Amino acid sequence: MLGLLCEKGQLMIQLLRSIGNIVLWIVAALGVVCALVWGATAMGFIKPLIVISGSMEPGIMTGDLLVDTPRDTATLEVGEVASIYSDVTGNIVTHRVVGIEASGDQWSIRMQGDANDSEDGAPYLVGDTVLQPAIQLPGVGYAIVTLTKPSVAIPLAMTLVAFLGIALLPASERRPRHRDQLETGNESHVDATPAPQPESTLVR
Repeated sequence: MLGLLCEKGQLMIQLLRSIGNIVLWIVAALGVVCALVWGATAMGFIKPLIVISGSMEPGIMTGDLLVDTPRDTATLEVGEVASIYSDVTGNIVTHRVVGIEASGDQWSIRMQGDANDSEDGAPYLVGDTVLQPAIQLPGVGYAIVTLTKPSVAIPLAMTLVAFLGIALLPASERRPRHRDQLETGNESHVDATPAPQPESTLVR
């Protein structure tokens, strides 16, 4: 009975270790992705944005993650979607362009949300480049917001640490079930050495 319980315990440890290894690889992959996203964002290649309103529904839903890239303002056309910082709200607004005019060394852009009945309150003044969504990931923004809440992030981090700790534990060597087999001279467990030959049969 005790041996059966020990076997079940070992199987459970092996299962947890396998899960821990999988979690370790997933965390490592996510770490690489996060590092690449951070580096690309820091160098200005991309700008991840989480949609916090429904002004562009149903095309762009609340909770979507947008990955914006810089775009030459001179090539921007009416009807396209752009992301521009708003001095009024203090946030980046992603709306559809309804008008664009050159104003000296700047551009005056009028925008309107697809779900809004009227244009935004005032035109946006931008320079030579403007952000434009290149990738839309439905629901990913909501997932990021949820995972970063302390009530979710702390228990999740503790669970990940526990699995990683199990995965990094050294594998214990398996011991023979019955030690008496070694003491009774069972041939299947005793290492036999050849008997020394008589001196006359040795070749020198």
